[in-house]
Amino acid sequence: MTARPTHTLCPHAPVPALPPSGLIGVIAPAGPAMLDTDKAITWMRARGYSLRVFPGVYEQEGYLAGSDDVRLNDLHGAFADSEVDAIICLRGGYGTPRLLDRIDFELLRNNAKPFIGYSDVTALHMAISRYAGFVTFHGPMLNADLLGDKQQPTEFSFFNMLRGQVKAGTVLSHPVAWPLTTIEPGIAHGRLLGGNLSMITATMGTPYEIDAEGAILFIEDINEPLYRIDRLLTHLRLAGTLHKLRGVLVGDVAGVDAIALKKLLKQTFAPLRIPVLGGWRSGHCDPNLTLPMGALVRLDAGDKTLVLEQDVVIRR
Repeated sequence: MTARPTHTLCPHAPVPALPPSGLIGVIAPAGPAMLDTDKAITWMRARGYSLRVFPGVYEQEGYLAGSDDVRLNDLHGAFADSEVDAIICLRGGYGTPRLLDRIDFELLRNNAKPFIGYSDVTALHMAISRYAGFVTFHGPMLNADLLGDKQQPTEFSFFNMLRGQVKAGTVLSHPVAWPLTTIEPGIAHGRLLGGNLSMITATMGTPYEIDAEGAILFIEDINEPLYRIDRLLTHLRLAGTLHKLRGVLVGDVAGVDAIALKKLLKQTFAPLRIPVLGGWRSGHCDPNLTLPMGALVRLDAGDKTLVLEQDVVIRR
């Protein structure tokens, strides 16, 4: 079974690859966290990179890493800084939706570079995809993932993707220790979009909601019981979002029984007759693999493969 055809999709622009000895900027667009700066610098230096930590990383206003102005200025500043080769978020939490209607997307588009994060950062991935049109990366963040000693596939996937070692035609690797599950078989081609399911649903009805037409939807979540996952998916179904999709890639849904989740996913997606592949280790999990958001991919749920159909970074 191949997903029904829809309109032709144009590829999102690739971004410059992270060069050897590159400079990585660290921002905190969402919640606060204590950063061990010396540990972070040492960790990156051991891998050949240096860090530039932007001011909001060291601030806190309740559940936010600094005021909206501080966090927005760091986002703009990191993109505008010609010395910064890639931008990684400190952590998720909450805060990025508060910035969306103030972002200078032209500035971002004119200074496109790898931008990495997940969880609450999903709001930025969706907005950049819609209004700046370049590939971003759903991948590990500095504190919980890279400095948190997550398993080796996390780091390997992160640097492989950003350095440009994953090219068009590549089957994205997935560790055999974590088997994938075919929920609905079939093959689909489309732009990979999505991230945290709660954040995808929270932006519905706004100018920053996911551009689902012809997409391969990626979803993951944490601390949401099964009935809430059901409610979130039902919201997307009733909003007409799910009917626009070509396929679905399900990441880690932490804390939910795998058998019950599979049953819910089959109930939700089987009527749509689109391929659905489950168990991809990306999100609030260990390991946490990097995925290129906005990139054209080929999903074969029966064969349990995800193939990149465009270059996502270009070497300078």
